[in-house]
Amino acid sequence: MQFIESVYARLRRHPKRIVFPEGENLRVLQAGRRFYELGLGVPILLGRRAVVEELGRREKIPCDRFGVINPADSADLPDFCRFLETLDRYKKFGLNDARATLLNPNYYAAMMVQYGRADGVVGGIGSATGALLRPLQRVVKPAPGHVVSSCVIADTGNPQIGHGGVLVLADCAVIPSPDVEELATISLQAAHLCRQLTGAIPRVALLSHSTKGSAVTPGTQKVAAAAALARQRAQERHLEVEIDGELQIDAALQPDTARVKGVAGTVAGRANVLIFPGLDSGHITARLLGILGAKAYGQILTGLTKPAADVSRADDTATITAVAAIVGLQAIEMRRLQEMAEEQKKKKRQ
Repeated sequence: MQFIESVYARLRRHPKRIVFPEGENLRVLQAGRRFYELGLGVPILLGRRAVVEELGRREKIPCDRFGVINPADSADLPDFCRFLETLDRYKKFGLNDARATLLNPNYYAAMMVQYGRADGVVGGIGSATGALLRPLQRVVKPAPGHVVSSCVIADTGNPQIGHGGVLVLADCAVIPSPDVEELATISLQAAHLCRQLTGAIPRVALLSHSTKGSAVTPGTQKVAAAAALARQRAQERHLEVEIDGELQIDAALQPDTARVKGVAGTVAGRANVLIFPGLDSGHITARLLGILGAKAYGQILTGLTKPAADVSRADDTATITAVAAIVGLQAIEMRRLQEMAEEQKKKKRQ
Protein backbone atom coordinates (compact mmCIF):
# COMPACT_ATOMS: atom_id res chain seq x y z
CA MET A 1 0.00 0.00 0.00
CA GLN A 2 1.35 3.45 -0.91
CA PHE A 3 2.14 5.79 1.96
CA ILE A 4 -0.71 8.22 1.40
CA GLU A 5 -3.22 5.40 0.88
CA SER A 6 -2.26 4.06 4.31
CA VAL A 7 -2.92 7.53 5.76
CA TYR A 8 -6.36 7.57 4.10
CA ALA A 9 -7.19 4.10 5.42
CA ARG A 10 -6.35 5.08 9.00
CA LEU A 11 -8.22 8.40 8.84
CA ARG A 12 -11.39 6.76 7.50
CA ARG A 13 -11.75 5.01 10.84
CA HIS A 14 -11.81 8.38 12.66
CA PRO A 15 -12.88 11.10 10.16
CA LYS A 16 -12.02 14.67 11.07
CA ARG A 17 -13.14 18.24 10.36
CA ILE A 18 -10.52 20.23 8.47
CA VAL A 19 -10.92 23.98 7.97
CA PHE A 20 -9.58 25.65 4.82
CA PRO A 21 -9.22 29.44 5.21
CA GLU A 22 -9.16 30.01 1.43
CA GLY A 23 -12.56 28.52 0.70
CA GLU A 24 -13.18 30.65 -2.39
CA ASN A 25 -10.19 29.08 -4.16
CA LEU A 26 -11.03 26.49 -6.85
CA ARG A 27 -8.30 24.05 -5.78
CA VAL A 28 -9.59 24.20 -2.21
CA LEU A 29 -13.11 23.44 -3.39
CA GLN A 30 -11.83 20.50 -5.44
CA ALA A 31 -9.68 19.23 -2.57
CA GLY A 32 -12.65 19.53 -0.21
CA ARG A 33 -14.78 17.44 -2.54
CA ARG A 34 -12.07 14.78 -2.77
CA PHE A 35 -11.57 14.82 1.01
CA TYR A 36 -15.28 14.18 1.54
CA GLU A 37 -15.62 11.58 -1.22
CA LEU A 38 -12.70 9.59 0.16
CA GLY A 39 -14.55 9.37 3.49
CA LEU A 40 -11.86 11.29 5.37
CA GLY A 41 -14.16 13.73 7.13
CA VAL A 42 -15.89 17.07 6.67
CA PRO A 43 -14.18 19.97 4.88
CA ILE A 44 -15.03 23.43 6.27
CA LEU A 45 -14.49 26.26 3.79
CA LEU A 46 -14.16 29.85 4.94
CA GLY A 47 -15.58 32.37 2.49
CA ARG A 48 -18.69 34.08 1.25
CA ARG A 49 -21.35 31.45 0.75
CA ALA A 50 -22.66 32.98 -2.47
CA VAL A 51 -19.16 32.99 -3.98
CA VAL A 52 -18.40 29.41 -2.90
CA GLU A 53 -21.75 28.12 -4.16
CA GLU A 54 -21.40 29.91 -7.50
CA LEU A 55 -17.95 28.38 -7.92
CA GLY A 56 -19.45 25.00 -7.05
CA ARG A 57 -22.21 25.39 -9.64
CA ARG A 58 -19.71 26.39 -12.30
CA GLU A 59 -17.49 23.39 -11.56
CA LYS A 60 -20.43 21.01 -10.92
CA ILE A 61 -19.32 20.44 -7.31
CA PRO A 62 -22.25 20.15 -4.88
CA CYS A 63 -21.61 22.34 -1.85
CA ASP A 64 -24.08 20.58 0.42
CA ARG A 65 -21.24 18.23 1.40
CA PHE A 66 -19.20 21.09 2.89
CA GLY A 67 -19.37 23.38 5.82
CA VAL A 68 -19.23 26.95 4.47
CA ILE A 69 -18.62 29.76 6.96
CA ASN A 70 -18.29 33.47 6.34
CA PRO A 71 -16.46 34.84 9.40
CA ALA A 72 -18.27 38.19 9.03
CA ASP A 73 -21.69 36.72 9.79
CA SER A 74 -20.68 33.68 11.84
CA ALA A 75 -22.57 32.96 15.04
CA ASP A 76 -19.22 32.17 16.69
CA LEU A 77 -17.66 35.54 15.90
CA PRO A 78 -18.72 37.36 19.13
CA ASP A 79 -17.43 34.49 21.29
CA PHE A 80 -14.20 34.31 19.30
CA CYS A 81 -13.69 38.05 19.81
CA ARG A 82 -14.01 37.62 23.55
CA PHE A 83 -11.64 34.65 23.51
CA LEU A 84 -9.08 36.60 21.52
CA GLU A 85 -9.21 39.60 23.85
CA THR A 86 -8.31 37.37 26.81
CA LEU A 87 -5.05 36.21 25.24
CA ASP A 88 -1.88 37.90 26.40
CA ARG A 89 -0.49 37.33 22.92
CA TYR A 90 -3.32 39.44 21.49
CA LYS A 91 -2.23 42.44 23.57
CA LYS A 92 1.47 41.76 22.99
CA PHE A 93 1.13 42.03 19.23
CA GLY A 94 -1.04 45.13 19.35
CA LEU A 95 -4.11 43.51 17.85
CA ASN A 96 -6.46 46.11 19.28
CA ASP A 97 -9.54 45.34 17.18
CA ALA A 98 -10.57 41.73 17.74
CA ARG A 99 -13.36 41.74 15.18
CA ALA A 100 -11.19 43.18 12.41
CA THR A 101 -8.48 40.64 13.25
CA LEU A 102 -10.87 37.70 13.09
CA LEU A 103 -12.32 38.74 9.75
CA ASN A 104 -8.96 37.59 8.41
CA PRO A 105 -9.78 33.95 7.50
CA ASN A 106 -6.41 32.69 8.75
CA TYR A 107 -7.08 34.12 12.22
CA TYR A 108 -10.62 32.78 12.19
CA ALA A 109 -9.39 29.31 11.19
CA ALA A 110 -6.78 29.37 13.97
CA MET A 111 -9.49 30.28 16.45
CA MET A 112 -11.68 27.43 15.17
CA VAL A 113 -9.04 24.79 15.87
CA GLN A 114 -8.04 26.33 19.20
CA TYR A 115 -11.61 26.20 20.49
CA GLY A 116 -12.69 22.89 18.99
CA ARG A 117 -14.85 24.02 16.06
CA ALA A 118 -12.47 22.15 13.72
CA ASP A 119 -9.85 19.44 14.19
CA GLY A 120 -7.13 20.91 11.96
CA VAL A 121 -6.36 23.69 9.51
CA VAL A 122 -4.81 23.64 6.02
CA GLY A 123 -3.92 26.96 4.42
CA GLY A 124 -1.34 28.69 2.28
CA ILE A 125 -2.93 27.97 -1.10
CA GLY A 126 -2.96 31.64 -1.99
CA SER A 127 -0.46 33.24 0.38
CA ALA A 128 3.05 33.04 1.80
CA THR A 129 3.82 30.87 4.85
CA GLY A 130 3.84 33.77 7.29
CA ALA A 131 0.24 34.69 6.50
CA LEU A 132 -0.94 31.44 8.11
CA LEU A 133 1.89 30.90 10.57
CA ARG A 134 1.52 34.24 12.39
CA PRO A 135 -2.16 33.72 13.29
CA LEU A 136 -1.46 30.16 14.44
CA GLN A 137 1.40 31.29 16.68
CA ARG A 138 -0.70 34.11 18.15
CA VAL A 139 -3.89 32.12 18.75
CA VAL A 140 -3.04 28.43 19.21
CA LYS A 141 -1.33 27.32 22.42
CA PRO A 142 2.28 26.23 21.86
CA ALA A 143 3.24 22.76 23.01
CA PRO A 144 5.39 22.93 26.17
CA GLY A 145 9.08 22.37 25.45
CA HIS A 146 8.60 22.54 21.68
CA VAL A 147 9.44 25.02 18.95
CA VAL A 148 7.20 25.76 16.00
CA SER A 149 8.82 24.22 12.96
CA SER A 150 7.78 22.26 9.90
CA CYS A 151 8.19 18.95 8.14
CA VAL A 152 7.82 17.78 4.58
CA ILE A 153 6.88 14.14 3.99
CA ALA A 154 8.56 12.91 0.81
CA ASP A 155 7.47 9.67 -0.85
CA THR A 156 10.43 9.07 -3.16
CA GLY A 157 9.09 5.94 -4.83
CA ASN A 158 12.42 4.21 -4.10
CA PRO A 159 11.91 1.49 -1.46
CA GLN A 160 15.66 1.41 -0.79
CA ILE A 161 15.49 4.90 0.74
CA GLY A 162 14.05 5.78 4.14
CA HIS A 163 11.04 3.77 5.27
CA GLY A 164 9.81 2.10 2.09
CA GLY A 165 10.74 5.22 0.16
CA VAL A 166 9.30 7.68 2.68
CA LEU A 167 11.43 10.42 4.28
CA VAL A 168 10.55 13.10 6.83
CA LEU A 169 12.44 16.37 6.22
CA ALA A 170 12.76 19.23 8.74
CA ASP A 171 12.80 22.21 9.16
CA CYS A 172 11.80 23.34 5.69
CA ALA A 173 9.74 26.49 6.30
CA VAL A 174 9.95 28.20 9.68
CA ILE A 175 13.29 28.73 11.49
CA PRO A 176 15.94 30.33 9.24
CA SER A 177 19.03 29.43 11.25
CA PRO A 178 18.25 27.12 14.19
CA ASP A 179 20.68 26.99 17.10
CA VAL A 180 21.77 23.81 18.88
CA GLU A 181 18.74 23.78 21.18
CA GLU A 182 16.30 24.35 18.33
CA LEU A 183 17.93 21.73 16.09
CA ALA A 184 17.69 19.13 18.85
CA THR A 185 14.02 19.95 19.45
CA ILE A 186 13.22 19.92 15.73
CA SER A 187 14.87 16.49 15.50
CA LEU A 188 12.66 14.97 18.18
CA GLN A 189 9.49 16.58 16.79
CA ALA A 190 10.23 15.25 13.31
CA ALA A 191 11.00 11.83 14.78
CA HIS A 192 7.62 11.81 16.53
CA LEU A 193 5.84 12.68 13.28
CA CYS A 194 7.71 9.92 11.46
CA ARG A 195 6.63 7.36 14.05
CA GLN A 196 3.06 8.60 13.97
CA LEU A 197 2.74 8.48 10.18
CA THR A 198 4.76 5.38 9.31
CA GLY A 199 4.90 3.30 12.48
CA ALA A 200 8.65 2.83 11.89
CA ILE A 201 11.37 3.48 14.45
CA PRO A 202 12.69 6.95 13.56
CA ARG A 203 16.29 6.95 12.38
CA VAL A 204 17.27 10.61 12.50
CA ALA A 205 20.25 12.00 10.59
CA LEU A 206 21.36 15.56 11.32
CA LEU A 207 22.88 16.68 8.05
CA SER A 208 25.93 18.75 7.20
CA HIS A 209 28.59 19.06 4.52
CA SER A 210 30.79 17.00 6.85
CA THR A 211 30.63 13.42 8.15
CA LYS A 212 31.91 12.85 11.67
CA GLY A 213 34.50 15.60 11.63
CA SER A 214 35.71 15.27 8.04
CA ALA A 215 35.50 19.06 8.10
CA VAL A 216 35.45 21.24 11.19
CA THR A 217 33.58 24.54 11.06
CA PRO A 218 31.22 26.32 13.46
CA GLY A 219 28.36 24.90 11.36
CA THR A 220 29.47 21.27 11.60
CA GLN A 221 30.16 21.65 15.30
CA LYS A 222 26.65 23.02 15.82
CA VAL A 223 25.10 20.03 14.06
CA ALA A 224 27.21 17.53 16.02
CA ALA A 225 26.28 19.22 19.30
CA ALA A 226 22.59 19.21 18.36
CA ALA A 227 22.75 15.48 17.56
CA ALA A 228 24.32 14.76 20.94
CA LEU A 229 21.70 16.87 22.75
CA ALA A 230 18.80 15.24 20.88
CA ARG A 231 20.18 11.80 21.68
CA GLN A 232 20.52 12.69 25.36
CA ARG A 233 16.94 13.96 25.55
CA ALA A 234 15.61 10.90 23.74
CA GLN A 235 17.34 8.67 26.30
CA GLU A 236 16.00 10.71 29.22
CA ARG A 237 12.48 10.39 27.88
CA HIS A 238 12.89 6.70 26.99
CA LEU A 239 12.01 7.37 23.36
CA GLU A 240 12.50 4.62 20.80
CA VAL A 241 14.50 6.66 18.31
CA GLU A 242 17.97 6.46 16.77
CA ILE A 243 19.90 9.72 16.22
CA ASP A 244 23.24 10.44 14.58
CA GLY A 245 25.15 13.37 13.13
CA GLU A 246 26.79 15.20 11.68
CA LEU A 247 26.34 13.22 8.45
CA GLN A 248 26.55 14.02 4.78
CA ILE A 249 23.41 13.17 2.84
CA ASP A 250 24.94 10.16 1.05
CA ALA A 251 26.24 8.69 4.31
CA ALA A 252 22.74 9.10 5.76
CA LEU A 253 20.89 7.38 2.90
CA GLN A 254 23.32 4.97 1.19
CA PRO A 255 24.67 2.02 3.23
CA ASP A 256 27.64 1.43 0.90
CA THR A 257 28.70 5.06 1.13
CA ALA A 258 28.35 5.00 4.91
CA ARG A 259 30.66 1.98 5.08
CA VAL A 260 33.23 3.61 2.78
CA LYS A 261 33.22 6.69 5.01
CA GLY A 262 33.62 4.58 8.13
CA VAL A 263 30.23 5.39 9.61
CA ALA A 264 28.61 2.63 11.64
CA GLY A 265 25.38 2.46 13.62
CA THR A 266 21.69 2.08 13.00
CA VAL A 267 21.24 5.43 11.26
CA ALA A 268 24.15 5.25 8.80
CA GLY A 269 22.76 4.65 5.32
CA ARG A 270 19.28 3.93 6.72
CA ALA A 271 17.95 7.31 7.85
CA ASN A 272 14.22 7.97 7.46
CA VAL A 273 14.29 11.45 9.08
CA LEU A 274 16.57 14.17 7.69
CA ILE A 275 17.29 17.28 9.76
CA PHE A 276 18.79 20.21 7.87
CA PRO A 277 21.21 22.71 9.41
CA GLY A 278 19.23 25.69 8.14
CA LEU A 279 16.10 26.76 6.31
CA ASP A 280 17.82 27.32 2.96
CA SER A 281 19.04 23.74 2.62
CA GLY A 282 15.78 22.26 3.93
CA HIS A 283 13.50 24.28 1.68
CA ILE A 284 15.65 23.80 -1.42
CA THR A 285 15.83 20.03 -0.91
CA ALA A 286 12.09 19.68 -0.36
CA ARG A 287 11.32 21.63 -3.53
CA LEU A 288 13.97 19.75 -5.50
CA LEU A 289 12.54 16.38 -4.53
CA GLY A 290 9.14 17.44 -5.85
CA ILE A 291 10.63 18.64 -9.13
CA LEU A 292 12.52 15.35 -9.52
CA GLY A 293 9.34 13.32 -9.18
CA ALA A 294 8.94 12.55 -5.49
CA LYS A 295 5.56 13.20 -3.91
CA ALA A 296 6.14 15.89 -1.31
CA TYR A 297 3.48 16.65 1.31
CA GLY A 298 3.89 19.69 3.50
CA GLN A 299 4.59 21.92 5.20
CA ILE A 300 3.27 19.99 8.22
CA LEU A 301 3.63 22.34 11.18
CA THR A 302 4.93 20.90 14.45
CA GLY A 303 5.29 22.35 17.93
CA LEU A 304 1.68 23.55 18.28
CA THR A 305 -1.05 21.94 20.37
CA LYS A 306 -3.35 21.79 17.33
CA PRO A 307 -2.57 20.26 13.93
CA ALA A 308 -2.00 22.56 10.96
CA ALA A 309 -0.28 22.65 7.61
CA ASP A 310 0.82 25.30 5.15
CA VAL A 311 0.78 24.00 1.59
CA SER A 312 2.61 25.50 -1.38
CA ARG A 313 0.86 27.94 -3.66
CA ALA A 314 1.81 25.56 -6.50
CA ASP A 315 0.32 22.40 -4.96
CA ASP A 316 -2.35 20.57 -6.92
CA THR A 317 -5.67 19.25 -5.64
CA ALA A 318 -4.38 15.75 -4.88
CA THR A 319 -1.51 17.13 -2.79
CA ILE A 320 -3.78 19.49 -0.83
CA THR A 321 -6.10 16.56 -0.09
CA ALA A 322 -3.19 14.41 1.05
CA VAL A 323 -1.87 17.13 3.36
CA ALA A 324 -5.35 17.57 4.84
CA ALA A 325 -5.43 13.83 5.54
CA ILE A 326 -2.05 13.97 7.30
CA VAL A 327 -3.36 16.85 9.43
CA GLY A 328 -6.44 14.76 10.23
CA LEU A 329 -4.23 11.88 11.34
CA GLN A 330 -2.30 14.27 13.59
CA ALA A 331 -5.60 15.33 15.14
CA ILE A 332 -6.34 11.73 16.13
CA GLU A 333 -3.00 11.48 17.92
CA MET A 334 -3.36 14.87 19.63
CA ARG A 335 -6.82 13.98 20.84
CA ARG A 336 -5.52 10.71 22.27
CA LEU A 337 -2.71 12.51 24.10
CA GLN A 338 -5.15 15.09 25.45
CA GLU A 339 -7.44 12.37 26.80
CA MET A 340 -4.46 10.66 28.47
CA ALA A 341 -3.40 13.94 30.09
CA GLU A 342 -6.93 14.57 31.37
CA GLU A 343 -7.09 11.06 32.78
CA GLN A 344 -3.80 11.57 34.62
CA LYS A 345 -5.11 14.84 36.12
CA LYS A 346 -8.20 13.02 37.39
CA LYS A 347 -6.06 10.35 39.06
CA LYS A 348 -3.94 13.01 40.80
CA ARG A 349 -7.07 14.72 42.17
CA GLN A 350 -8.47 11.47 43.55
